[in-house]
Amino acid sequence: MGRTYFVEEAIGQYFSDLSTKVKPYVTGLLVGQCSPQRDYVIRAVRTPPKEEQRENNISPSNLASIDEEWITTHATQVSRMLPGGLLVLGVFIIVTPELSKDSQHALRKLIFSVEKSLTKRRLWKPAEEEVSDRAALQICSSTKKVVCRTYDVQDAKSSAKPADWKYQSSLSASWLSLGCTVNVNIHIPLLATSPNHDLEKNTKNGLNRWSKQIEDSVFLINGQVKDDDSELLEGQKKLRGNTQSSTQFSDVKVLTQLSQGPSHRSTATVQVCSGSINLRGAVKCRAYVHNNRPKVKEAVQALKRDIINTLSDRCEILFEDLIINEGPHKKNFKREYHVLPQRLFVSVPGSSVMLSDYQFGDEAAGEIQERFIEMLDQSVQAEDIHIAEEINT
Repeated sequence: MGRTYFVEEAIGQYFSDLSTKVKPYVTGLLVGQCSPQRDYVIRAVRTPPKEEQRENNISPSNLASIDEEWITTHATQVSRMLPGGLLVLGVFIIVTPELSKDSQHALRKLIFSVEKSLTKRRLWKPAEEEVSDRAALQICSSTKKVVCRTYDVQDAKSSAKPADWKYQSSLSASWLSLGCTVNVNIHIPLLATSPNHDLEKNTKNGLNRWSKQIEDSVFLINGQVKDDDSELLEGQKKLRGNTQSSTQFSDVKVLTQLSQGPSHRSTATVQVCSGSINLRGAVKCRAYVHNNRPKVKEAVQALKRDIINTLSDRCEILFEDLIINEGPHKKNFKREYHVLPQRLFVSVPGSSVMLSDYQFGDEAAGEIQERFIEMLDQSVQAEDIHIAEEINT
């Protein structure tokens, strides 16, 4: 039996609007959450047109013009704007009847390309029991017929399996939210024997070690250690009704292990260093889980990944900014100080799930609003942008 996707009702209208505007096809991403029983799609985001297409009002002519690299880059940008618990879980194409026959092959290629690109960036590994199916959604622009299939992205030879696509109103209006503040103090030594001190590479190596520490941490939910397989809301009163956006929030404390137990042999070595990278500050993290009796394990995993992703993403954004403004980073022994971008959370009408973004100190709210329109096809009001952290984090 195939998977079932429960889909935010407004997405159906979004697809209808797109099908009247774009010919002969439009591609995009599906954003949501996977769970063992069912999957949830809470956003669909069209691929932004390239600058030359926008300026000259050029439409793509056939499926051969699909730009795989452009779509995977868009997926990377979108994934940075998702809080814990959300991921890019599929790709859609709205296509004219003439091109529909070949579109499934194009979708399959895109699904594997997008997943490969996103996996390469991650500092965490998926759990063994994790859902690895991704959705390929095809919509005929004339008949509005929807065909949903899935591919197992862990299997390069995977063939398409049919899946159900069911619209549901107020799907994400009352999801559960978890939040925490993590104090970061990461020291990354630079070996004297290293041929060059590549800032980005060394930082990523240090973050890799730190991410394992986060994976092994103990998470207190509202002051309690809970069994992985227990229900997140066990012992709590559940909010009634889901017609209005409302969130049940859990405050989480993260306890990291300072020293290994006697069963672990020390692997400490003495190495000569000529410098170091230090990452310090407090980061605000947030994760969301569906309200269909979620397990503690799902919630903690979502928050762990948000902690790891938010620091990794900020470092990536900083390095991209440095390359744009200063050129490739040369070997440099001077003391340098860089401020990582601040995190923002942005509320979206009709959903309790807030989206995320990052802002450098010299960026105005208007730039954030432009980014939301370009990347997520979502207009946001300035008052819906909430700065999560102090400027010195």
